[in-house]
Amino acid sequence: MVDSEHSRQQFQTPGARLGAQEATGISTLEPGQKPPSSPSGKLIPIKVQMLDDTQEVHKVPSKASGKHLLDLICHNLNLIESDYFALEFLDHHKVMVWLDLLKPIVKQVRRPRHVVMRFVVKFFPPDHTQLQEELTRYLFALQIKQDLALGRMMCNDTSAALLVSHIIQSEIGDFDESICSEHLAKYKYIPQQDALEERIKEFHRSHVGQTPATSDYLLLEVARKLETYGIRQHRAKDREGTKINLSVSHTGIIVFQGNNKINSFNWAKVRKLSFKRKRFLIKFRPETNSYQDTLEFTMTSRDSCKTFWKICVEYHAFFRLFEEPKPKPKPILFSRGSSFRFSGRTQKQLLDYVKEGGYKKAQFERKHSKMQSIRSLPDPQSLMPKQNDGFSFGTGLEPTGPVPPNERKDAEVSGSTAERPAGRRSRSPSRSPVTDGQEEEEEAREARAQRGPHHAASLTCSPHVSELSLTSQAGPGVLNLSLSPSLSPDGRTHSPLATPLMPDTTCVKMDDEEEMRRKRFPADKAYFIAKEVSTTERTYLKDLEVITVSFQGVVTRDDIMSEQLKTLLFSNFEPLYKFHSSFLREVEQRLALWEGRSNAHIKGDYQRIGDVMLKNLHSMKQLTVHLQKHSEILTELEKAIRASRKLEAACREFEQQKVCYLPLNVFLLRPLHRLMHYKQVLERLCKHYLPSHVDFRDSRAALAEVTEMAAQLHSCMIKMENFQKLIELRRDLIGIDNLVIPGREFIRQGCLSKLSAKGLQQRMFFLFNDILLYTSRGLTSSNQFKIHGQVPLYGMMIEESEAEWSVPHCFTLNGQHQTIIVAASAQVEMDKWIEDLQMAIDLAQQCNGLKSEILSPSPGEGSNKSTDETSVEQESEDDLSASRTSLEKQSPHRGNTTMHVCWHRSTSVSMVDYSIAVENQLSGNLLRKFKNSNGWQKLWVVFTNFCLFFYKSHQDSHPLASLPLLGYSVTIPAESDNIHKDYVFKLQFKSHVYFFRAESEYTFERWMEVIRSATSSATRTRLLSRKESHAY
Repeated sequence: MVDSEHSRQQFQTPGARLGAQEATGISTLEPGQKPPSSPSGKLIPIKVQMLDDTQEVHKVPSKASGKHLLDLICHNLNLIESDYFALEFLDHHKVMVWLDLLKPIVKQVRRPRHVVMRFVVKFFPPDHTQLQEELTRYLFALQIKQDLALGRMMCNDTSAALLVSHIIQSEIGDFDESICSEHLAKYKYIPQQDALEERIKEFHRSHVGQTPATSDYLLLEVARKLETYGIRQHRAKDREGTKINLSVSHTGIIVFQGNNKINSFNWAKVRKLSFKRKRFLIKFRPETNSYQDTLEFTMTSRDSCKTFWKICVEYHAFFRLFEEPKPKPKPILFSRGSSFRFSGRTQKQLLDYVKEGGYKKAQFERKHSKMQSIRSLPDPQSLMPKQNDGFSFGTGLEPTGPVPPNERKDAEVSGSTAERPAGRRSRSPSRSPVTDGQEEEEEAREARAQRGPHHAASLTCSPHVSELSLTSQAGPGVLNLSLSPSLSPDGRTHSPLATPLMPDTTCVKMDDEEEMRRKRFPADKAYFIAKEVSTTERTYLKDLEVITVSFQGVVTRDDIMSEQLKTLLFSNFEPLYKFHSSFLREVEQRLALWEGRSNAHIKGDYQRIGDVMLKNLHSMKQLTVHLQKHSEILTELEKAIRASRKLEAACREFEQQKVCYLPLNVFLLRPLHRLMHYKQVLERLCKHYLPSHVDFRDSRAALAEVTEMAAQLHSCMIKMENFQKLIELRRDLIGIDNLVIPGREFIRQGCLSKLSAKGLQQRMFFLFNDILLYTSRGLTSSNQFKIHGQVPLYGMMIEESEAEWSVPHCFTLNGQHQTIIVAASAQVEMDKWIEDLQMAIDLAQQCNGLKSEILSPSPGEGSNKSTDETSVEQESEDDLSASRTSLEKQSPHRGNTTMHVCWHRSTSVSMVDYSIAVENQLSGNLLRKFKNSNGWQKLWVVFTNFCLFFYKSHQDSHPLASLPLLGYSVTIPAESDNIHKDYVFKLQFKSHVYFFRAESEYTFERWMEVIRSATSSATRTRLLSRKESHAY
């Protein structure tokens, strides 16, 4: 503890204690300005307890406001993201209250000399990746540690043990039995620690090589998912007198009963918050609560009620508003209501400030009171939290040793007078320089060699952060991490506009955004190709988890599958999951070296990916035996589903879960599809490289390996895709039971208008290689399609009849026994249908119609209509019967499948389109533009199955929303769109318009390519011969 009589030069400030550089001239609350000048008056020493349990004494003028004290603390800490923090103290009622930033301290604290202020986290963001600074995450981790010890953050035993394991990993390093036991015996992190000691050790043992920064990141990752994350409960009663606890978070107001969350009120539903004496009132928007307009809670006292109301106002303003609310004007005569308003920057303003990069980051040393760090420096291969996706650039790594004194002097900010204690070792990550293209590669390597391996430097970067969404259910977008100080390769700080390898005096200023983008990435196209491997591999692993974790859990819990089928299914998928998990780690490590984020010694050329692909694809050959079993797995699973109603119901129920965002059978095809992705990536890589490139030979060898495997499995994949499609259609159609037969192949499905006695009526058509079905959407909750008729293709003739019937895009299908007249929505749709119909008719002619099998109705359905029906068939929606088949009774059906999208958007999809979509899957970060502002929200986006799926981050288990792309057009924004950013593409369907922004030219082109594959159907035909018939 520091004596209050000591001068500022004598006592150790918080910034010095954490190893921060002093006198940076950076204000934490007012961008671009120095800390406010001290008000006049006598200096009063005020004790402040920091998050690491040390106490500091700050002398402030007697007239100083709370903001002045908070500014002083944050300035000494070099804390940029200060707006998440605040000061609290015990008032004369022994109640912990927040220090008002606008009021003088002496008017809030009776005896300030004898009161200990607590510097704590006040606002807990929904996503820890929004915290840009490592220092900020470190302070958040200390707050989580305090909340656990005080019993404020309640969780189950597993979560508690995992949280503690991350804390001790950060404090003592890698697991050692004796050290860990001694440490746990000496320090208590949770009340029930003794009972969980073995479990804590078990988790700690798995964190080998994890750096302190990574431990903080993972600690927050676990904590943010808990219901009591950042929660402070306030005692209250409801109208019935039941004791409850009220709390507030970024989402809204939460109601607890004991430690259980029983209700929540989202900010979007709340119209007004108010209080009257002890009563706290929540008024809802009219459309939210039809039965009750206002909820009332009774607090313990008027003061506690007003305190909670103030906290709610502050939370709402901080997380929901774009800018600080304007103060309420003072009334002329009488005042009505409280004049309290939130003061300070909102989260959006804070994120914008960090994005602008108007600050210089400083290194710091981790210190914990009552203990000394015995953590050795991390293994060179240990990586920081995954920050290489999307728009996080120039992320840093830990130094491999102490900074030499002569270089430490050069690295200090100009004007600093503080000297670092001898032997002080920095544990904060520090980055090596990021080159801006291949032409600077050699120069950067020489500069690193001259500085030596111990001197790690970085570039100033201002990540694209997302804007806080006020209307989206997805909440704030995912943000990037920026963890290291702003140092040039020569060890000196420089302007954010300076080129990486040039001093400030010779640099040329460029557009901020262009310069920041140029600095964040290696500029080589091969880097972005390698990054595509990483991002799509993450999505692929998530898809494997659907089978190996989620689905396995369902069938194991309910015991609905035979042991033989379980063994066949999971014994073939689990080795694949294990292999690809290891492959992803290796790719991400290579990307870290490529970006300069690794704390390994950069001695070789790591800017390549072909060698990693070759090594793993060679190993993957041993897994071909598992890939060859996928056809058997799909067939046996379908047989089991047909034989067991219990298994069938369980599978349909599983498909309704959010984690199963695609039909279950599609996930079974993912391993075969992944081979096609590898092949495409390596083809692009080999096309990019010159034959003389160091990575060309490995890339070409890897391409040969994957081409060989793909060729072996191609026939199996084609058959499985067709079989899966037939299974899906059999489930979605009412009135058939024998759709899946040997030799039948799906060709096209889509929406056409059929001419009947009541005019043109919308129908869904399904074309196979032997028959044409037409259906209408059922009038039931199942959203299935009911079959109205069938037309064999043998002997059919096609005739364009637009002039005859005066209907645009109309054509007639003349079968042997019936004739139907249909019209497409556009000329291009008509051309696609006629092309595929003619191809299917030719194939049916070759087979002489012998292999065509007329569909029979499923049980409970009447016979199909007579084949002698005329072209103007008496048919309408009123003819739909309300009968229900067994398929219809199973469970609610998804209404956003490709079939339903075709129905609503009057379009069609062929099997060729499906095959192309399989080859063009993609995932990664995109920025989505808000509709009513110039802000952009960062989202993790997955393209598959003609649809974009949106996640808050790649770690989420299920998508927040989806956007089917059939019918959409993808273009570059026009001048009238007023979009002044690079790499932006526009998606439009009628009046629905969306703008998305990619991170680079390569990713922009890739997104345009894959989205066009979904929005523009293929026109080429795939010749089907008798040799390609699929037998099952």
